[in-house]
Amino acid sequence: MKRAVGLALALCLLSIGSARAADTIKIGLLAPMTGSWASEGQEMKKNVELLASELNAKGGLLGKQVEVIVGDDGGDPRTASLAAQRLSTQGVVAVIGTYGSAVTEATQNIFDEASIIQVANGSTSVRLTEKGLKYFFRTCPRDDEQGRVAAATLEKMKAAKVALLHDNSAYSKGLADEIRGILKTKKINVVFFDALTPKEQDYSTILTQLKAAGPDVVFFTGYYPEAGLLLKQKKRMGWNVPFLGGDAINNPDLVKIAGKDAAEGFQFLSPPVPKDLDTPEAKAYLTSYTKKYNETPGSIYGVLAGDGFRVVAKAIAETKSTDADKLREYLTTRLKDFPGLTGKISFNAKGDRLGELYRVYNVEKTGDFVLRK
Repeated sequence: MKRAVGLALALCLLSIGSARAADTIKIGLLAPMTGSWASEGQEMKKNVELLASELNAKGGLLGKQVEVIVGDDGGDPRTASLAAQRLSTQGVVAVIGTYGSAVTEATQNIFDEASIIQVANGSTSVRLTEKGLKYFFRTCPRDDEQGRVAAATLEKMKAAKVALLHDNSAYSKGLADEIRGILKTKKINVVFFDALTPKEQDYSTILTQLKAAGPDVVFFTGYYPEAGLLLKQKKRMGWNVPFLGGDAINNPDLVKIAGKDAAEGFQFLSPPVPKDLDTPEAKAYLTSYTKKYNETPGSIYGVLAGDGFRVVAKAIAETKSTDADKLREYLTTRLKDFPGLTGKISFNAKGDRLGELYRVYNVEKTGDFVLRK
């Protein structure tokens, strides 16, 4: 008798749990919550959870509350693959993220085969949207667009000799290749093209090699932890050549690692942050973010994750559905100039964001990132 009562109770609790689960719309967030890019992951989480809470305060989606399910990819492709598999079994209707191109690439097929919309926020490698995957999108631009802006910036600086330094990752090597190809057509001499090893603490050898090549400008296409160390150690060796960087360097930890003196004058490419956009959406979001967290958004990729959440929520609301095919159709054919937190958003059939987005930022003496006019 006790066994029968226990079984009935268990079934009842299971039924209640299932009913509660069905009462929410689950949106996954895949982000580097740990590892060397953890500050990016924390920013992604803060942005998405803020937007979800604001949406729920207005009634949620389709009469249900939105639940954010976070998966930690650790900034590592293998960890990301396992996290993606877990998310795909948790009833999520879409996934926002992730950050690095190689990490995202390890998850694409998993979500595509599960018919789950994925909106990456920091994965710019061209090949990610050249595979013909049905459910993949991204709110960040591609490396070929960034390469064009990078080459134009170098040309404007009248650089005759350029050094390109990457880290052999899918993103960094891909961007370096794009820039080198464009510079070749402009007859600008690339005097150095090589890679450093990520996560090392001493880059004096590669800096000495760079200096020996005699470049007018060095463009580093890697990530902010290595960029910070390069700037710090470059200053220590008394080498004053200008350094530029790609969009993976837009993180305040760059200045913490390099120090304000070493970071001053460094320039990098990035989509615009909300404080540099004169739109009602950007201004309102900056106000709400600051009110909740007592600081301004620290990373553009957290904001781009927020834009991913917003376009998914818009698609669900407009289609009145969580069906992946209906969401895809809406995003590729009906979402036009959506007022994003980083500017207007539309997607092409490949899932790429349309329009020119990159701007040039300068690191000021104060350590602030200022949009170059």
